[in-house]
Amino acid sequence: MTSNTIANGILKALGVILGVFLLLYFLYKIQIVIVYVAIAAVISLIGRPIVIFLRRRLKFSNTLAVIFTMTLLIGLFVGLISMFVPLIVEQGHNLSLLNIEALQENVESLYMQISEYLSTKNIDLEQSIKDSKIFANFDYSIIPNFFNSLISGLGSFSIGLLSVLFISFFLLKDSKLLESGILVFVPHRNETRVNNSIYKIKDLLSRYFVGLVFQILILFVIYTIALLIFGIKNAIVIAFLGALLNLIPYIGPLFSGVLILLLCMTSNLEADFSSVILPNTIGVMIFFIAGQLIDNFLSQPLIFSNSVKSHPLEIFLVIIIWGILFGIIGMVVAVPSYTAIKVILKEFLSENKFVKSITKDL
Repeated sequence: MTSNTIANGILKALGVILGVFLLLYFLYKIQIVIVYVAIAAVISLIGRPIVIFLRRRLKFSNTLAVIFTMTLLIGLFVGLISMFVPLIVEQGHNLSLLNIEALQENVESLYMQISEYLSTKNIDLEQSIKDSKIFANFDYSIIPNFFNSLISGLGSFSIGLLSVLFISFFLLKDSKLLESGILVFVPHRNETRVNNSIYKIKDLLSRYFVGLVFQILILFVIYTIALLIFGIKNAIVIAFLGALLNLIPYIGPLFSGVLILLLCMTSNLEADFSSVILPNTIGVMIFFIAGQLIDNFLSQPLIFSNSVKSHPLEIFLVIIIWGILFGIIGMVVAVPSYTAIKVILKEFLSENKFVKSITKDL
């Protein structure tokens, strides 16, 4: 081996490393665009069954079916946003967000009612809080900082929303658009396998996301019934928000429970704590627990087994691993990404014993 061969090998290796580094840097710089495309792809997968139904059953043209579907999805989004306005106004009124003195009075009133109720049970709330040192290191500036960040992010949200809608329209209009973009980087000998993988992934994920919609709908109905029974204001909005948080596996239900608990208590600040607030909150939380049991033992297993062809235990382990590696976002995307990996492995490594074992139902 001559020195020129060694030098050329080193230069090629350096060139490959530099190319990979530049590619990763480029992807890092356009990460927001990748997020837009990913969200648009999810929307297109959810809207895909509607477009297919309109084209095959109602004989709509492709463009008209896509326009109708996008209009329907936008209408649902606008309707959901408008639903939250009364909740924000009501909670703002209840908590007197714009009046610091009234806010303090309301909080003190609620605190006194809780303290008086617990004192009848021989529990000293004030001493318990002091002993626990919960608020010792609490940063009170976090609340105004949060609202400042929220306002500054509205502009970016508007741009992102328009971008996602624009991309979603064309992904729905031309279902092979994303597929064609991927095939540009695939060698000719692998195009057939990649085509088969993409078709299978689209079918499975479309069923999965539609299944998630039904999962949220079931929880929404249960929460709505509970909140209406106990006379909680803005029951529909609170129920939807609580159901939506369940999209985050395992952690989402905890956030949902805390949120529903707080909104139930703050919706009746003027009422007596021991005779109204506490019984209503306990009743709602019983329904919440029942909804979670139905979701964990009926809804989720049916969705996972029928849509992505995976065992619930398999999904549980995947979500935990993805969560450890990538945090909450990893838990959210665990099932779709794992499904895509399984399909690709089956297409390219179908003879492998391990691949056979995890893809036998695909």
